[in-house]
Amino acid sequence: MPRPITATIHTAALHNNLARVRQSVPDAKVWAVVKANAYGHGIERVFEGLRGADGFALLDLAEAERVRHLGWRGPILLLEGVFEPRDLELCSRLGLWHAVHCDEQIDMLAAHKTQVPHRVFLKMNSGMNRLGFAPERYRAAWARLNALPQVDEISFMTHFSDADGPRGIAHQMAAFNAAAQDLPGERSLSNSAATLRHAQDAGVRADWVRAGIVVYGSAPDFPEHNASHWGLQPTMTLSTRLIATQQLQAGDTVGYGSRFTADGPLTIGIAACGYADGYPRHCDTGTPVLVNGVRTRLVGRVSMDMVTVDLTPLQQAGVDVGFGSEVTLWGRASNGVALSIDEVAQAAGTVGYELMCALAQRVPVVVDGVA
Repeated sequence: MPRPITATIHTAALHNNLARVRQSVPDAKVWAVVKANAYGHGIERVFEGLRGADGFALLDLAEAERVRHLGWRGPILLLEGVFEPRDLELCSRLGLWHAVHCDEQIDMLAAHKTQVPHRVFLKMNSGMNRLGFAPERYRAAWARLNALPQVDEISFMTHFSDADGPRGIAHQMAAFNAAAQDLPGERSLSNSAATLRHAQDAGVRADWVRAGIVVYGSAPDFPEHNASHWGLQPTMTLSTRLIATQQLQAGDTVGYGSRFTADGPLTIGIAACGYADGYPRHCDTGTPVLVNGVRTRLVGRVSMDMVTVDLTPLQQAGVDVGFGSEVTLWGRASNGVALSIDEVAQAAGTVGYELMCALAQRVPVVVDGVA
């Protein structure tokens, strides 16, 4: 039989999370962000769960082609725009909308020969300091685009750096509003955190919100709020099984580097999952895990192919456990108990985004239990 590790994608959870976004912004349109192969879930696997969105936003032209091949005829937005002039030809053929964040992209459009003008999203650097025109140059960039016959409709966008934290978005909203005031066109401002935390303000939710990590069941402002607080459900479960147990005595150590030492008799289980599967090596003793739906902890260092877990809580609860018992690394156990990917990521000193995107190719992936 194959190694017992599996990642399961939950279509119902995708539906739920998209509905939760719409609840926050009932009068705005929603981009479902499917960059990075739908945050590691697989574009084809999430399409059914997210096809209720108003559009799909991503980075890669090949991924845009995949969305079109799935039958999507609605808007697709390239969040970083084009990278070279010939990309504009594919934008025309596939009907892609694209961000414009630098002079070079305007130059490409000016030199582009097309019979179908492009829909573009002019990006402002309102304080994130990654992509976009500085506020004092924004209107001049708009004037250049507006004069081009290659450009049809111009929309406006920016990206918040602190929507998930105490600094908030007021400083960036002020910069955006001052520079874009009275310019005609739709606006897209809110990422996942702003959609949940700030979108009660009509100016913040604007015409389009960009729902990224929120549709995949991760809280964008964890640990201040967890996924349950926002009514989100895990869309990916990483599960495996115990392939052995060991009986330890006081003083026995576990794993490479002997990072864990038993202080008394202890039963541990060995589960078929390691950092070669995408599970973070930096998770240390104490990282939460579910065995047969009961919460327990990792002990010792994560190996390439295995982790070790403390079975004491199951023994105390009188739950049968042994070879073949279900182990849930993140997501939802078969008894319905959930373990947030955000908790596991916190133990690894990272964020849930990284764990989703890092799922290894060798892990079989199923949708709702069907390969």
